[in-house]
Amino acid sequence: MMSFFLSRPLIRHARFYSSKTLVQLENAQVHRFGVKEPAFKNLSLKLKDDQRLVIVGPVSAGKTTLAETIAGRHSIQPLSAGKWPIIDASKSPYASDHVHLVSFKENSGTFSYSNHYYQERFNFSDPDNDLTLQQYLNGDPDDTADIQRVAKQLNIEHLLPLSFVKLSNGQTRRARIAKALLKNPSMLVLDEPLMGLDVEHRKHLLEVLGNLATKASVPVVLVLRPQDEFPSWATDVIELGNMTVQWTGNPSEYQARRAKHLESTKSSSHSAKTVDTSNNDPIVEMKNVKVTYSGNPILRDITWTVRKGERWALLGPNGSGKTTLLSFLTGDHPQAYANELSLFGRRRGTGESIWEIKERVGLVSPEIHLYFNQNLTALEAAGTGFFDVVVPRSINADQTQTIQRLFHEFGIESMMNRKLQDMSTGEQRMVLLVRSLVKMPDLIIWDEPFQGLDDSMIQNVNGWLEQHMRPDQTLIMVTHHEEEIPSAVSKRFKLGPGGAQAN
Repeated sequence: MMSFFLSRPLIRHARFYSSKTLVQLENAQVHRFGVKEPAFKNLSLKLKDDQRLVIVGPVSAGKTTLAETIAGRHSIQPLSAGKWPIIDASKSPYASDHVHLVSFKENSGTFSYSNHYYQERFNFSDPDNDLTLQQYLNGDPDDTADIQRVAKQLNIEHLLPLSFVKLSNGQTRRARIAKALLKNPSMLVLDEPLMGLDVEHRKHLLEVLGNLATKASVPVVLVLRPQDEFPSWATDVIELGNMTVQWTGNPSEYQARRAKHLESTKSSSHSAKTVDTSNNDPIVEMKNVKVTYSGNPILRDITWTVRKGERWALLGPNGSGKTTLLSFLTGDHPQAYANELSLFGRRRGTGESIWEIKERVGLVSPEIHLYFNQNLTALEAAGTGFFDVVVPRSINADQTQTIQRLFHEFGIESMMNRKLQDMSTGEQRMVLLVRSLVKMPDLIIWDEPFQGLDDSMIQNVNGWLEQHMRPDQTLIMVTHHEEEIPSAVSKRFKLGPGGAQAN
């Protein structure tokens, strides 16, 4: 039996304050719609209005499913086992209309990635059906006061007239949170809201959510990775593991518990061997690269040389142009032809095709992740990497064997035949990391590869880099968590605000 009760009241100024129950489950069987086996068995939960809950746990622990359950997204059996006193039936009888869930996947109905193609984000002009950020937040152009206020709170006010599809990963994340806030939710549930945000925006978002929870009295539930920073305003923590509750307590108790666990599982670290690459051939040469959209500079005078066998971390705040810069290296950006850029020893615009570039590059990014069909199996998704597409194609025996070997090296063999839609974000990201490697590419580009991954998975990936990456392979990775940069990565290239070179 699995049960937990969160019922420690905060100290209130009101002398006779009595907390109210918002969500209550008693010995509930939680079923994902269309799935016979319950995700949670005998789940008991009581969440009150004076609590600000953080849900943590490793990948596949059930964090997202629990968040979705709180938001009324799953079937409860028997029906009497689930109650949502937070519901105001005069407005809507459905829990999901009162408890707003913000997740990695766009699910608002306002925007669909299936109606767009990946390279569209880099084009000069917008298509006729393009959607601006302001339209995404609210289709009514006359109702702008609330939009301006919320956009300003989340530092996206200056992005309102821009195309939604062109926003960076971190900007898109904040836009989804803004859309949820504009609906004036009775409760807000955020699934890994810090994903894709730089240090300053992580800090700022937690402050905004803290004000919402403490001053506006809107209950907030956060799903976080165990290694993520905790907000000071959180009152309760639930730690999940393998679809069961492993522990409950307060944040300080959890941090002490985690520190003890890390100490007991700490492995001996070793530095990667330093290799002299100064005489290696350059595979990327760019000089004074510039990119503008509608007169707005995205990249300004970027000069960078990357040599064969080097391992680079590309760093910079949200909106500094990192993904745009990487799109020059993958052949996706049309403005590459107007700049001084050479890839693999050949100047862009001298007759090479985009596919000749792509066959030498392995890519994983948050944007690529969003365009994948969730009905694919992990094997099918990884197999698309041979063809640089996001739709399945037939693969031969040798290609299948390559995928199986990589799944084994990453320790994820059990995922092979599962569908993406049945996986967590972290599990999907591991599959896409395999996808980026199936061609054994000369240049590996990992744009925020560790999103959704827990400590052990990150350790597995870093171990793969040290043990299996060829000396002649080149790596460029983007991260907003410098502590997660693998020891194999010895070089840094930094962009500043406005796309200027910072180092």
